[in-house]
Amino acid sequence: MKSDVETLNPTRVKLTVEVPFDELQPSVDAAYKTIAAQVQVPGFRRGKVPARIIDQRVGRGAVLEEAVNDALPKFYGQAVEQADLRPLGRPEVEVTQAPDPQDGGDLKFSVEIDVRPEITLPDLGGLAVTVDDVEVGDDDVEAEVTALRQRFGTLVGVDRAAVEGDFVSIDLSAEIDGEEIDSVTGVSYEIGTRNMLEGLDDALVGMSKDETKHFQAPLAGGDREGQSADVTVTVQSVKERELPELDDDFAQLASEFDTLDELQADLRQKAERTKRLQQGVQARDKVLDQLLDTLAIPVPQSLVEAEVHQHLEGENRLEDDEHRAEVTESATKAIQAQLLLDAIVEQEQVQVTQPELVEYLVMNAQQYGMSPDAFAKAVDEAGQVQGMVAEVARRKALAVVLEQATVTDASGNVVDLEALRPEEPSIADQLEEVEVVDADETDQTEPAEDDADGEPARA
Repeated sequence: MKSDVETLNPTRVKLTVEVPFDELQPSVDAAYKTIAAQVQVPGFRRGKVPARIIDQRVGRGAVLEEAVNDALPKFYGQAVEQADLRPLGRPEVEVTQAPDPQDGGDLKFSVEIDVRPEITLPDLGGLAVTVDDVEVGDDDVEAEVTALRQRFGTLVGVDRAAVEGDFVSIDLSAEIDGEEIDSVTGVSYEIGTRNMLEGLDDALVGMSKDETKHFQAPLAGGDREGQSADVTVTVQSVKERELPELDDDFAQLASEFDTLDELQADLRQKAERTKRLQQGVQARDKVLDQLLDTLAIPVPQSLVEAEVHQHLEGENRLEDDEHRAEVTESATKAIQAQLLLDAIVEQEQVQVTQPELVEYLVMNAQQYGMSPDAFAKAVDEAGQVQGMVAEVARRKALAVVLEQATVTDASGNVVDLEALRPEEPSIADQLEEVEVVDADETDQTEPAEDDADGEPARA
């Protein structure tokens, strides 16, 4: 087999492959066996039909077509390996010469394929970025305290119009041209979270028990996502959240500490650690952006177009040209980052261990609300194991870059990223999501933050 490579642009090549007939012969023999097992000829058992009979009944051309279809992936793979190419996406194959049914002859075909561009990395040790200073003020501590008090708050019914921050029980229905599309009853919702229909929060402010309002909003999901619907909302009840008194008793209720001062000191440490973790995230993003700005990484347009189409199709916004431009820009940068990190994986010889892969799998299983075993099976059946390994490797590659980079804060102090490695969580971190007690229902609890279907709202 002979092959030649023509570079069409930095991310696309054309392979021209020529295969002598004797190298195609094993596939021809296999084609005869395949067809013999499919045809039924009087006087011959299935699978035992001679080649000359198959040529008479089916035709030599059909046999060669079967052989070529069987052989193309193998010879394509060999050509890619010989040329040391790293394909991206699907190849476009054209058979330019097939063996003649009478005289045989060579098989010739061409393949156009997107490939990973060559990326020459700079000295990773020369990277330097500046991040924000860590400043923890009283407002930060107050925010932590308020969040903790809200976890232990109680919902109390009120006889007044609803305001932002109140919890309401609502009936909700949506119609398009008089046809009911969806409806729910008795849904608990916190006004101001804005995680349901557009315009719902504005409509609920000022409504009282048993009051009904009508407004229009685009549907947020389903077959008719994005279409404008006539929405009707009725308030069944209005409740406000009463926070516990901020004293030593609360500290003992909400934590392992005996006094409020001890609790506040712990929350200050927690706020400081959060700010330091934000420093790490900021350093990571800035290092990646610096590399992307330094390097002109070409991106296969077919990959960008496929990503953009999938994104817009999922949002039902294929005709939105302005949004398409935004998505194209973000997709291009995301693919550039992936290509860059893959290059770092190769240069730094990053390896993924089984425990690292398991940890990543477990983390993603939790996000999808699946057991690790079920998630692993789904990933395997979808053929995404290698993609998951590649993603873990990219994360490790970015960590390798961060280890070599110089990170300083705005005041000129060197930031020790090693100090950001996970530690044992404080009691506040270990608190599971605490349900807010509804004072009107002493034997039941009601989540402090619910989404439309009653499950805890995601951040």
